[in-house]
Amino acid sequence: MLLNRLSFKKILLCACITTSFSVFAGEHSVITKYGEVKVNDDVKRIVTLSEDALDSAIALGVKPLGAIATRGGDSVAEYIQKRASGVNMVGTSRQNNLEAIAAQRPDLILASTNLPQDQYNILSKIAPTIVPISPGMVSDNWIKVAKVYAQALNKDEQMNTILSDIKDRENALKDVITAKLPKNERSATLARWMPQGPIVMSSQIFSTDVLAAAGFIINDAGVIKEGRPHSSPLSLENLSKVDSNWLFLATLNTEGKDALEAAKTSPSFSRLNVVKEDKVIAVNGQLWTSAAGPLAAHAILDDIQNIINNKIK
Repeated sequence: MLLNRLSFKKILLCACITTSFSVFAGEHSVITKYGEVKVNDDVKRIVTLSEDALDSAIALGVKPLGAIATRGGDSVAEYIQKRASGVNMVGTSRQNNLEAIAAQRPDLILASTNLPQDQYNILSKIAPTIVPISPGMVSDNWIKVAKVYAQALNKDEQMNTILSDIKDRENALKDVITAKLPKNERSATLARWMPQGPIVMSSQIFSTDVLAAAGFIINDAGVIKEGRPHSSPLSLENLSKVDSNWLFLATLNTEGKDALEAAKTSPSFSRLNVVKEDKVIAVNGQLWTSAAGPLAAHAILDDIQNIINNKIK
């Protein structure tokens, strides 16, 4: 992000008056992408700069002062809006508003795993900034990242308990699904519908991790390049690539919803076996293709429970 000289001076001025740590509080160290960061043991003023950081913080009972808007929206994702009521928007998934961040006078900034070094250098002058080390596109990456945020907040044990409860719930749903559906009826594809057409989501993103843990067998149709979270848009002629036993269809905004409604009238869509079997599940794209974290995991498991109740006999 480019800053003019005046803006940069304003940010540094805010940084000079930011610190609100108790002089009696202790510190602990967190290993991050940009080195070891010292964090106060009892931080009070938090800013989160990724959706999973917001989710993890609120799951741990810490409401941030500032957060970024969800992809395709102007506020936080719908699934977490009630819990995040009153949190100020300080950027989007594409761009942080550095002046708005500094204005919150944070004690701690929980940033995205892909925060660039130049922005980190500025943010770390405002407050200790945590950029988790990401192992890349691998299963359960979200768990590793959530544990880093918990460590920064000095709530490791609480996060371990939260994650254990999620695993127990996944296992319970998996027992039901595998008992009711044979293996050849459990393939599932997650696709996000865009105005240009559907994009198939990777088998190694957060929501497909949760789907797999609950007993579904993820089919990414072999159309995703290695290391990418999703495919390029598919044409309507290539829709057969997403014809699994179950199709989870997500939209982010009204444009995507309008495009999907138009596609439903096309013969190529209606010919899909998953459509004929009435196993197309509409899901919220903000949750299923953008969010991550413990609260998002429970929200997705809620959706899966509804499928068990209404679609699996």
